[in-house]
Amino acid sequence: MKVIKENGITSLDLHGVSHQEAKIEVIDFAFRFQEELPLKVICGNSSIMINLAKNALEENNISYDSPRYGILRIHSFN
Repeated sequence: MKVIKENGITSLDLHGVSHQEAKIEVIDFAFRFQEELPLKVICGNSSIMINLAKNALEENNISYDSPRYGILRIHSFN
């Protein structure tokens, strides 16, 4: 899990993560760092990776938005 902190925001960078591992990485990251909201998930330009990350968050009732293509920002846990 490649976790970085930039401008006070904890981020998960999914570059180099396989599609099979993506869902687990996103959920593990979200729950591990939930006390540090908002969180950022960097998916890159892969529409498949973006959809995998979005589905993982939605399946776990985690609220997010996408400030720009390839980036998901986690706001809260419902």
